[in-house]
Amino acid sequence: MILVLRALGVGDLATGVPALRALRAAFPGDELVLAAPTWLTPLIDLIGGVDRVLPTDGLGGPAQDWLAGSPPKLAVNLHGSGPESHRLLLGTRPARLWAFRNAAAGHLDGPEWSDDEHEVRRWCRLLRHYRIDADESDLRLETRSGYARSGVTIVHPGAKSPSRRWPPERYAEVARRLEDTGHHVVITGSPAERDLTAKVAADAGLGPEALPGTDLAALAGLIAGARLLISGDTGVSHLATAFGTPSVTLFGPMSPARWGPPPDRPRHRVIWHGTRSERGDDPGPDVHPALLAVTVEETLAAAGQALASARC
Repeated sequence: MILVLRALGVGDLATGVPALRALRAAFPGDELVLAAPTWLTPLIDLIGGVDRVLPTDGLGGPAQDWLAGSPPKLAVNLHGSGPESHRLLLGTRPARLWAFRNAAAGHLDGPEWSDDEHEVRRWCRLLRHYRIDADESDLRLETRSGYARSGVTIVHPGAKSPSRRWPPERYAEVARRLEDTGHHVVITGSPAERDLTAKVAADAGLGPEALPGTDLAALAGLIAGARLLISGDTGVSHLATAFGTPSVTLFGPMSPARWGPPPDRPRHRVIWHGTRSERGDDPGPDVHPALLAVTVEETLAAAGQALASARC
């Protein structure tokens, strides 16, 4: 058994796809077990090659209860730099551990961690250290035959961190203007973001049909068949890259050099103003200055560029 730890969210899973595919190719005859949150299973199924999901939410729980049965022949840490994640995997008594070097965890057999590295490149570099080829461009997810080719334009105003949320009134203005030019706009978000999505839809002049209320599997299908996605730096932007859906991603505290789409894919546009602040607009201390510098006009311009690139 090959045990891989990636107990994080949607974007984290999507950026780990090339490494997971590389492991599948390197060990075709072994069971590949991914330790990840159960709620991500609909997306894990779209990667292909993962034989089993080991329900794992974060790094809690003693290792002896976390994994029953024979120790894995190989444990791979695609979760972090350690030491907690290293120790959790070492607790399963693997024959080998592939992970970044961490003296506190007693693991000295890996490459050095780099904070400035793109998330996709980081995990591919880890595998290359252990002589496993990994294709950083292999970010695709499968599209299921049951996915509706809806052609909607998705505006996704939420993000886990407040610092990565563009002001909702600007999302509403973008949604309104896209709707006025012939787009069929829907507003998506998590169950915890219902008030936010309802406000954006109402301020954009959209009716209840613009709030699809999708679960993760349905949201993936909606993005796969969408005309366009506009969002902040959050998990859905990685799904747009995985499905080839034209997108505009608004970055704030984190540089797109670490979490953005591949720069050679012009249908995926990013807007980032570093640490610039915008004069005369202060919606709250939690909003990052780089997001305040993003305007409605440049977002709409980027949307037009993404759509034009997709038509080429």
